[in-house]
Amino acid sequence: MKRRVMYITGIVSSIFTAIFTVFGILVTNRMMYLKIKDSEFILQRETLAKRFDRQWYETVRKDDIWIPSPNGYNLRAVFLRPLDTTRTVVICHGVTENKVNSIKYARLFERLGFNSVIFDHRRHGDSGGKTTSFGFYEKIDLKEVVAAVRKRVGKRALVGIHGESMGAATTLLYAGTYEDEADFYISDCPFSDFSEQLLHIIRTELPLKTAMSLRIANLFLKIRDGYTSAAVSPREVMKYIDKPVLFIHSLEDKFILPHMTEELYALKKGDKMMKLFEKGAHAKSYNDNPEEYLRVVQTFLNRFRLS
Repeated sequence: MKRRVMYITGIVSSIFTAIFTVFGILVTNRMMYLKIKDSEFILQRETLAKRFDRQWYETVRKDDIWIPSPNGYNLRAVFLRPLDTTRTVVICHGVTENKVNSIKYARLFERLGFNSVIFDHRRHGDSGGKTTSFGFYEKIDLKEVVAAVRKRVGKRALVGIHGESMGAATTLLYAGTYEDEADFYISDCPFSDFSEQLLHIIRTELPLKTAMSLRIANLFLKIRDGYTSAAVSPREVMKYIDKPVLFIHSLEDKFILPHMTEELYALKKGDKMMKLFEKGAHAKSYNDNPEEYLRVVQTFLNRFRLS
């Protein structure tokens, strides 16, 4: 009888372990290997929306750059130089997008007197890298991009960073390091804490809608990619950011909730500004409010003498 109980217990334990393992792998696969939008789809979408002007892009002065990442791959960047100035903005796209999505912001900053650098995050576009880490490894890549820009424009040049969604979180994570080389930051619809963002996604999209899902995911994420969601928290680095920050979000955003930007704004000390647009889904603040968006950025630059 005792042997039979032990046998059944062993079977149940093995089944539980198998389910636990399969769930952990499936969830982390979805995170690490999140499906990237097709490059041609992005190009056509931006072209049809008149946010990408092929003639302008083909004729503007630009330099294609390959930047080695300390993470062991190369990053594809394009230095767009429509103006005779050293003032430059580095633009970080969101997850599943690529540098073509950043061109609309390059045109915006051109109107404000800045050249720009657009680049593909790891595992996106033409850049290398095997996984997406939602800012953990991307912030290290961003450091290398900014360093490469500084070598070209000089230590005294005015350099800013604009980030959207994952790019916004990456921007803040970079800004919170002691080695940041930018003069200002614009953070459009960031999450304040990746663990909370994952819980929001789990509760709206996955069948197992409990915090246990996050604990399982973090265990496998640590084993498979070397970090946990707790290490991707812009909230935790806000106290280290002393440069001016413009926070932007849309109140209609259901994917990354606007209260996350409000939280980050409250935590930021010193020079800061926030704009919450009434209209716009996730990462659509500029798309739905282009002229007002430009005015907000202009006001920010003027207020803190960055123009």
